[in-house]
Amino acid sequence: MRPIELRLNVPVEAPPEVVWAAATDWARQGEWMLGTEVHALGGPDGPGAQLVAVTGFRGLGVVDRMEIVEWRPPQTCRVRHHGRLIVGDGGFDVVRCGNAASTFLWWERLVLPPGGALVWPVVRPAFVWGMRRSLTAFAAFCRGYSGGG
Repeated sequence: MRPIELRLNVPVEAPPEVVWAAATDWARQGEWMLGTEVHALGGPDGPGAQLVAVTGFRGLGVVDRMEIVEWRPPQTCRVRHHGRLIVGDGGFDVVRCGNAASTFLWWERLVLPPGGALVWPVVRPAFVWGMRRSLTAFAAFCRGYSGGG
């Protein structure tokens, strides 16, 4: 089966350097990413760094294991998802739109698990809604961002 791909973006009233710092503040991603906690598994950021995200609600969730495969601050971060359920690539790009404005582009290219093609049409609207909600929260998070937690 072909991977599914989603690309969404949001304008952000902050320079790319601030947007990048906010997006890569893994410990604080739960403040803007709907129902998700992200943990860096030690070591510096950059290619080879390992992340684990847990997305869920009321004790039920999905574990997403990732490895950073491209790291070009303050523009591009690409990860490879290599968990049991979530497999594929994802990442974000930060595009400068003036001195104090940016566009944040979040994308996912995922291989659906067995049977996923049957449920994806039902799950997709909720998935996209969650991404849009998270991006709106991210733009607000960036406006007030002043560094680590």
